[in-house]
Amino acid sequence: QLQLVESGGGLVQPGGSLRLSCAASGFTLAYYAIGWFRQAPGKEREGVSEISRSGGITNYADSVKGRFTISRDNAKNTVYLQMNSLKPEDTAIYYCAATVRSTGTFDSRRYDYWGQGTQVTVSS
Repeated sequence: QLQLVESGGGLVQPGGSLRLSCAASGFTLAYYAIGWFRQAPGKEREGVSEISRSGGITNYADSVKGRFTISRDNAKNTVYLQMNSLKPEDTAIYYCAATVRSTGTFDSRRYDYWGQGTQVTVSS
């Protein structure tokens, strides 16, 4: 069974950091580009960051550039999202997704597999 499982979410104060993980089971993550998306209450889902199969190409939403870093460890079948200088507006459920297609546009329709999400809450 193909599965993506996110972890690492939680409650953090503004200015704090979290590292999200996206672990794959049932398939080899190295064959897929990975995207992180988020959805806040009452808002549409939006793209946060993407990484190519090799990790050589990354893409970030303007709202997180300079604060978030996406990376991958194909040997561990895992992709990470390091989130620093967190703001209350980063509060959302964060999802990772996998695609065999090219990425770069945060088009969620291009993604084949999705995780269940992990909650990130930034609040004092």
